[in-house]
Amino acid sequence: MNIYQHFRPEEREFIDQVAQWKSYVETHYTPKLTDFLDPREQHILKMLIGENGDVSYQLFGGSHDLERKRAFIYPDYLTANGDDFQISLFEIHYPTKFVTIEHRQVLGTLMSLGLKRGKFGDILIKDDRIQFFAAKEVNEYIKSNLESIGRAGVKLIETPIEEAISAKELWAENDLTVSSLRLDTVISGIYHLSRQKSQTLIQQGLVKVNWTLTENPSFSCEIGDMISIRGHGRAKIIAIEGKTKKEKWRIISGKQK
Repeated sequence: MNIYQHFRPEEREFIDQVAQWKSYVETHYTPKLTDFLDPREQHILKMLIGENGDVSYQLFGGSHDLERKRAFIYPDYLTANGDDFQISLFEIHYPTKFVTIEHRQVLGTLMSLGLKRGKFGDILIKDDRIQFFAAKEVNEYIKSNLESIGRAGVKLIETPIEEAISAKELWAENDLTVSSLRLDTVISGIYHLSRQKSQTLIQQGLVKVNWTLTENPSFSCEIGDMISIRGHGRAKIIAIEGKTKKEKWRIISGKQK
């Protein structure tokens, strides 16, 4: 069976990686812990490992209702617990009276440390409090290298993950019918824009799918895709429920409130 046929060409490298992880666990009878995966990567991993084999998996990001999660892949005779995921939580202390720090500034600073995105989980912001999850193996490196965000000096406090702030993102779910799963068509449906306007936004480089700039209006959308449009917010495809009698696609989308 050609496992690639169900996925996109650019996802082949990640598919091969998941196949290697699965094979490693099968042959060595040893668990494998991954970096933090985005929702699309989690979807691919679920599809490839399946539910009824000799290999099991669990996903955990440090708390509930999180987007980015590590996968713990293990022989089915073992069980997984929270410690297996090796996740740390950091709280950022900064002069809140004088400075406002935004999500994108935190992410930009973390990325500038020279670590892969996969070493970081979700960033939580509520009122003046900011926290982020990280892979435990890079704790010391982060502590040694993160001293400021923007112009603000910051102090990192390692915090028990049970004390994660509840910064639950609110998504407004919507049932849509679209003529195709092309990116421009899906954007038109979700954001109530004309097809022409959707194509312009894509061609101007304002649209990302799964955190990657996508300039192709005919890009085919799938379950788990996260779409973000600069100035219009984020949306995700929660489900694709097949076709109507008129050959249109029924999808369930979520739009960030």
